[in-house]
Amino acid sequence: MLLKVFLVLLLNLAEQNINHCSYLPHATPDFTNLSSLELVSSLKKLNLNGNFDFQNTRRVANDFGNRYHFLPMAVLLPKTVSDISITIKHVINMGHNPELTVTARGHGHSLQGQSQSHGGIVISMESLEESKLHVHTCEQPYFDVSGGELWINILHETLKQGLSPKSWTDYLYLTIGGTLSNAGISGQAFKYGPQINNVHRLEIVTGDILNCSATENADLFYGVLGGLGQFGIITRARISLEPAPRSVKWIRVRYLDFNLFTKDQEQLISSDNSFDYIEGFVIINRTGLINNWRSTFSPREPLQASQFSSEGKNLYCLEMAKYFNPEDGNIINKVELLDILSSFSDILSNRWSS
Repeated sequence: MLLKVFLVLLLNLAEQNINHCSYLPHATPDFTNLSSLELVSSLKKLNLNGNFDFQNTRRVANDFGNRYHFLPMAVLLPKTVSDISITIKHVINMGHNPELTVTARGHGHSLQGQSQSHGGIVISMESLEESKLHVHTCEQPYFDVSGGELWINILHETLKQGLSPKSWTDYLYLTIGGTLSNAGISGQAFKYGPQINNVHRLEIVTGDILNCSATENADLFYGVLGGLGQFGIITRARISLEPAPRSVKWIRVRYLDFNLFTKDQEQLISSDNSFDYIEGFVIINRTGLINNWRSTFSPREPLQASQFSSEGKNLYCLEMAKYFNPEDGNIINKVELLDILSSFSDILSNRWSS
């Protein structure tokens, strides 16, 4: 009897097309009405270098948050920036339709469906085949890059020239256009600002293809940076570089006291003689954390590790890094890193370092 009840419930849920990894059901638009059919027909007639995909749309109907699942009418796979421009102009010329949206999508790392488009058009930015990356090694180095390029690829290419961007995000498998649309916060932001503070120039598609900077189309330039994709689509960016350090010393300091944690963090980021990377986060203690989490304690410090106990409480952590070049004789050891911290407060009294 229990098995029969279970099977009946399972069949009913299947008929309702509910995604149990989501708080919401799949949102499937009606493509059978006349206006939708006319739009599809008109899109097929556009003279593009790339193409529209009207069949495999479900692959862009989710994102990293996995909470919203909106099926688009079509996916644009552009080969050139002009493909994006032609498509947006076409949608604009069709007249005002608040239900028809156009969304640029990189790696789809939005959390609440921002990279999806219910019944609209999703532009796959990674499909762009135009020249993606040029590194310029001048007095003030920079790189020009496609909005659909990944930060991890930029890191690999710029390091070949001994250079790197000034400000990063923690996860590098994100697109340029995606992070610039969301500010691009990192552990270097206290020193260099977020990624949007290090942009010299943008190519933006609003329908027209526009070059923007602090002196050219400035309102659009500042509106698009951190604008969540509401003012235009970033198709190219020019971003500043700096000499890449050859080595790094990395340290974590853990806290039980939140006030102490925030006090140290504020002091460190406001100091002139501090670290090059500072980031704070919260972790929830669980069985085995001390022994299994990498770099929690050195194997040579068993006494220090054995004295650490969170008693199931939240733990707070500062993660810091100091950059240096060994060939300059500027070698920093762990003791010197702790000296930097202890100059702010008595670090060893209620903190644990890694």
